[in-house]
Formats: sequence, structure tokens, C-alpha cells
Amino acid sequence: MELNAAIHVVTSFKAIVALSIAIRVGLILYSEWHDAHSVVKYTDIDYSVFSDAASFTLAPGQQNRAQGTLAAWLNVGDPYLRETYRYTPLLALLLAPNEWLHKSFGKYLFAGCDILAGVLMHKLLVSVILPRGARPRTEAGGTPSFQVTPQREADDPQAYPKVGDARGNTTPVAISEDNSRHATLLVALHLLNPFVFSISTRGSSESVLSLFVLLTLFFALRGQWDAAAVLLGLSTHWKIYPVIYGVSCVGVIGAEHRRGDRKMQPRGILAKIMQYIDAFVTKKTIRFAAISTGTFLALGVLMYSVWGYPFLHETYLYHLHRLDHRHNFSPYFYLIYLTHPSISTTSAAQVPLWKQFTRSPLTSFITQLLLSLTSGLFFIHQKQDMVMAWFVQTAVFVIFNKVCTSQYFLWYLLFLPLLIPRLSLTRSSSVMYLVCWMGTQALWLSQAYRVEFLGEPIFHRLWICSIIYVAGHSWVLAGILNSYRTHS
Repeated sequence: MELNAAIHVVTSFKAIVALSIAIRVGLILYSEWHDAHSVVKYTDIDYSVFSDAASFTLAPGQQNRAQGTLAAWLNVGDPYLRETYRYTPLLALLLAPNEWLHKSFGKYLFAGCDILAGVLMHKLLVSVILPRGARPRTEAGGTPSFQVTPQREADDPQAYPKVGDARGNTTPVAISEDNSRHATLLVALHLLNPFVFSISTRGSSESVLSLFVLLTLFFALRGQWDAAAVLLGLSTHWKIYPVIYGVSCVGVIGAEHRRGDRKMQPRGILAKIMQYIDAFVTKKTIRFAAISTGTFLALGVLMYSVWGYPFLHETYLYHLHRLDHRHNFSPYFYLIYLTHPSISTTSAAQVPLWKQFTRSPLTSFITQLLLSLTSGLFFIHQKQDMVMAWFVQTAVFVIFNKVCTSQYFLWYLLFLPLLIPRLSLTRSSSVMYLVCWMGTQALWLSQAYRVEFLGEPIFHRLWICSIIYVAGHSWVLAGILNSYRTHS
């Protein structure tokens, strides 16, 4: 009994949340002490960029004025005076309390978004994913596992054993007890992940976008498409990559339309193409696209009217033609490193067309975007496949991005706790994939350390490690795809 009580406390969601909060608060307090006593800072340099941008925004002056048409009526400064600030002005405004409340306010805000994301994951698992996708069971030895439930059984409330209360009301045991416990264990993979809480407590803003994306997914899985569209527009305004999720959302709405259409199956390729066009171009899909696009454009017009062209260039256009010759996980860095001086000093007329094409950052971006968009449609069969589709879309986007740093991995790791119940992985294969995922990063980091801190000219070796990273992470993604179980 005492052991069962201890296990119940450990698997209590409130206990996990409390521990997560304590870890984050402790690390933020430690960061203030560490930064004051060490040359190597705990706080990410990006946090200083955010804080400086907030300071510029709140302290307008003769040389610090927003450049939009509405700036004449608003007494605000220009956050883009801070070099390397390439984010929406909303982030600078969000961190305004850094100036008048406490310098670590932003870290607490980002950590709070981490916690809220965990709460939302738990709610999604308990109310949508576990009841419909997997029924938990306990194997010999107390090891939790999951079993895919056919759709008809998952939708049927009678499919779960029930317990009664004093008034005679019944509650499905699987949802009230087993699902809650297993959801807590899955969410703990996010909340207690050192990779997650170290990034937010160092001052990275990724947790804010993660919360927006999860909210979008939450409403989409519940069929509240208008709310999902608004949040997708907000997420895309915050950072452009969530636009890829719009394709899978339209795919789900179109799939629901096809299931509701009882017409005979078409014969011939042309007839099937016309059926797909008819499914994807409906009142619902047009409404979703109009709301999400309208939200994105409304926010963009508002920001542009206040901060002008610097907002448009630094937030969006810069990333389209960005050439980052600094080493990062992407193999593209080496090509950019070797050609960077010639690109900047040679006129376009002197460079052959094929070289201009291969050197253009748009070349890699278009390929990457096509892979992400098509994978979003390929894996969508019904609404419950959205978690897998978004995971694959994001992983492909990150793996083949022309710039990739460690914090980008959070973009797809966010979906892993929601995806695990639908994966059929043995313990050995899980360990093998984890070792490969971490090992390829460790191999690259070992060589990057020698370049960055020891000054060794081993860029070619680092580039080979980047190729190994892409191959290794692609192999892990393929393994996850093979282990994915769809509904019957």
C-alpha cells in the first residue's frame, strides 16, 4: 500500500507541475548568480537582444523612432535598432516588464509558457488522444504500454469499464484513472526534460511559439476550426515556419468532406483529381484559409503601420535570403562558408546562372518547403493523424533547413509526448534511435568545439559530421514513421 501511494504521488500531475516550476525558478535564480560571477554566461545571448529591443521600444528618442505611418501618433521606439533583433515587435512589447519590473521577467514568462504547454499536453492526452487513439494497459512488472483502439470502440463510451459514485453516475475508469496517470508520465517527458527547461530558463523565446502551436493543435483536434485558424495566423506571424501546418489542417477538413460525400468512387485519374479538388476547395477550407491568412495579414499590417519596412525586412524577408556562414548543424553552412566572400563581392552578371541558382538560399528553402508541405498531406487520413503529420512536417523542415541550431529541435520534440501512444516501438529500438539522435549531435558538437574554442581549421571534417547528422536524424524519423499505427 505504501509503495502504491508513493507511485501515485510520483505520477500525480500536480506533483509533476510543482516539481517543474521549482526546477525552473531555481535555475532562473541560479542564472542571476552565475552570470554575475562567471565569464561564460548561463543566459543566452538572444535574451540580451530581446531585452535591448524592449528597451529601445520603450525609450524613444530623436534617433530612435518607429518608422511606420502610425509612428507620428504613437510615442514608441524602434526595436530593430538593436542589431540581430529579427522577431516580431510583439516579443519586444511582451518583455517590456524587463525594464520596469525585473530583468529576469522574460525568463519567468518563457518558463511559464513551458508549464502551460505541459498542462495543455495533459489535457489533450486525457480528453482526445488517449481515449481515441490508445488504451493504456499495464504489462507484467508494472511497465505501462499502449494498445491502439479501433475507432468505433474508441468513440463508444461503453468501450471502457465504469465505476459508479454515490449518486449512481458512472465514469469510464480508463479515462479517469489509467489515462490520467499515463498522460502524466508522457507530459513529464516534456516538463522534466533538461533540454526543454534549460532553453527556456536561459532566455529563449521558443516556448511562447510552442504554446501557440499547441493551442492551434488543441482546437484543431476538437474541430474548432475558426479558433485554430486564428491561432495559426498568430503562430505564423510570430515565426514563419508554422505556415506548413495549414496544409494538413486543410487536408483534414477536406478528408471530412470526402467521408461525408456518399458519391460513387470516381474512375480514371482525371476524375480522381477533380474529386480531390472538390474536397479541398469547399466552404470550410476556404473559410479556414481566409481566417488564418486574414489574421496573419492583419497583424502584419498593424506592425508595418507602426514600425515600417524594418519590421517587414527583419522579421520575414531577411530569413528568405539569409546566408549564415557560421557553422551549425546544417551541411549548407560549409558551401556558404566557402563562397560567402565571393557572393558578397561579385556582381550577379559575373556569376553563371547555374551558380546563382545553386548558391541562392531560396533553392534550399523551396525544396525544404515542398517536402514539409507534401508530407503534411501524405500522412493525413483523419483528424487523429494531425499529431503525426505535424511532427513529420516539422522534423523534415528542421533537418533540411539551411540553418539549424539545438533549439530548433524543440519545434518537433514538442509533439513527441502526444505521439508516443501511437508508436509501436520495442525497448531496444527506442534506445537505438535515442542513441543515434543524441550521438550524431554529440559527434558534431565535438568537432564544433575544436573549431570554435581551439581554432582548429577542420571545417571539412565538421561538414562531414553535418552530413552524418542529417543521415542519422533522417533514419530516426524513418523508424518513427515505420512504427506509427493508424486507426483501424
